[in-house]
Amino acid sequence: MGKKDKRIDAYITKSNDFAKPVLNHIRGLVHKACPDAEETVKWGFPHFDYKGVFCSMAAFKEHCAFNFWKSKLMKDPHKILETGDRTAMGSFGRITSLKDLPKDSVFISYLKEAAKLNDEGVKLPPKPVSKEKKELVIPDYFTKAINKNKAAKKVFDGFSYSMKKEYVMWVTDAKTEETRNSRLETAVEWISEGKQRNWKYQKSK
Repeated sequence: MGKKDKRIDAYITKSNDFAKPVLNHIRGLVHKACPDAEETVKWGFPHFDYKGVFCSMAAFKEHCAFNFWKSKLMKDPHKILETGDRTAMGSFGRITSLKDLPKDSVFISYLKEAAKLNDEGVKLPPKPVSKEKKELVIPDYFTKAINKNKAAKKVFDGFSYSMKKEYVMWVTDAKTEETRNSRLETAVEWISEGKQRNWKYQKSK
């Protein structure tokens, strides 16, 4: 039998009320489909390991997310998997209630397939290394806002390419000017405090 982790009990207890039945249900199905799955916490949210990383779940302010580690390698006969690069919505999209989950029988069949991939030692293909020179286009309004805050400018200048990109993409992806301005204000505040874009979900040391 797999091992359960009390930290996941605590995680579920602290989650918003809408998320608790969703997380408990997912947890139960994982263990039903793969009795040897072991619980752990990585990057601040629940993971299930089975001969390697298997799947994970998380609760946010208004939705939950579930991810298969190797979703891109799964057959997906019901065409329900979201396989975009590390989308915050997860493998099943935005989950706000039990109704947003696949039927138990379908969910379990996908869990068993994911476990089989680990049984067979199937690995994700390595990400291709781009030989192109990285050049991040930063909008003038973003640069001006950063430059107005000395602490933010100092931190941002020291950020890696990927850390800068996460902030720029978050702000520029806003669908309305109001949302963009709100995100930009928050970005400057967080950057001035030395925080990365996804600092809330990073494992505390």
